[in-house]
Amino acid sequence: MRKDLQKKRETEKKLVSQMITLFCQKNHGTSHNLCPACAELAAYAKKRSDLCPFMAEKTFCANCQTHCYKPDMRKSIREVMRFAGPRMIWRHPLAVVHHIITSQLEKHRMKGRHK
Repeated sequence: MRKDLQKKRETEKKLVSQMITLFCQKNHGTSHNLCPACAELAAYAKKRSDLCPFMAEKTFCANCQTHCYKPDMRKSIREVMRFAGPRMIWRHPLAVVHHIITSQLEKHRMKGRHK
C-alpha cells in the first residue's frame, strides 16, 4: 500500500510539474529552466503534495475538500491549470486521458458518498 501511495504522489507531482513547465514556456518565454516565480510555484506544489494527509483518499487536488494552498499560490496554480490544462492534450495525451478518467471516477465515488 505504501508503494502505491508514493507512486500516486509522484504521478501527481509529475503532472503538475509538466503543467507549470508548459505554462512558463508559453507565457514567460523560458526554454529549459523555469522562471523564478514558476520555480517557486513548482517547489510549493511538490511540497504540498508531499505533505498531503488525504493522498490515500483523493485523486487530485481539484477533488479535495481541503484547500491547503496559500491564497496567492492557489491563484497562481489555478492560472497555470486554466492555461495548461487544455494544451496538455498535445504534449502529454496519455497523462490527460488518465487524469480525465481518474477524475470522473473520483467524482462519481464522492457523489455516492454524499447521498
